Amino acid sequence: MKTVEIIGYKRANLGKTEAKRLREEGMVPCVVYGGDHQIHFYAPMILFRDLVYTDEAHFALLTIEGEPEPFEAIIQDVQFHPVSEIIMHADFLQLFRGTPIKMNIPVHPVGIAPGIQQGGKLIRKVKYLQIKALPKNMPEYIEVDVSKLGLGKSIKVGELEVGEYEILNSLLVTLAGIEVPRALKGKEDEAEDEELEGEEVEATAEGGDASAESTES
Repeated sequence: MKTVEIIGYKRANLGKTEAKRLREEGMVPCVVYGGDHQIHFYAPMILFRDLVYTDEAHFALLTIEGEPEPFEAIIQDVQFHPVSEIIMHADFLQLFRGTPIKMNIPVHPVGIAPGIQQGGKLIRKVKYLQIKALPKNMPEYIEVDVSKLGLGKSIKVGELEVGEYEILNSLLVTLAGIEVPRALKGKEDEAEDEELEGEEVEATAEGGDASAESTES
């Protein structure tokens, strides 16, 4: 998995006023925990572009002023402004190479579904899966092969091929499916109605023949 470096500076004041000032200056208030002690720091918001605004998962290398060595970490939680969507706060979890971690990993559909060629639409039900693995085995994304999906068909978690990691989501969770358009649904309904009408006519004809035979006898 790729690593994004975040260069940070320790915070002397943890109050809301100071946090607001940092945001106005284009900084993100942060905290890293999971090691010997928590460290509160701030970092330029522009450095988070390749870590947060991406469809792949990444590790973070936290180089914090005053600390003797960088920290390997994963981003555990990000708070966004409800209107402007700027990053309000970021939580990091320090990782250790020999300890399993949990991460939300993006789902990437691959392949061309026959159902799309038949006029259907691919609907992604889940964009992330929760994965547990050692850091060295953590994937950047999970591929979901949709090349066998016809109209109205879907693929579930239990159908995925798993590598050296564990998927923590239920095996019954639907990942993606091919939605049948209304126009095609209407044609299918018409075809079903015609088929039913044909069966009714056939049944009526058979009933008439049986009645005629009964009369003759």
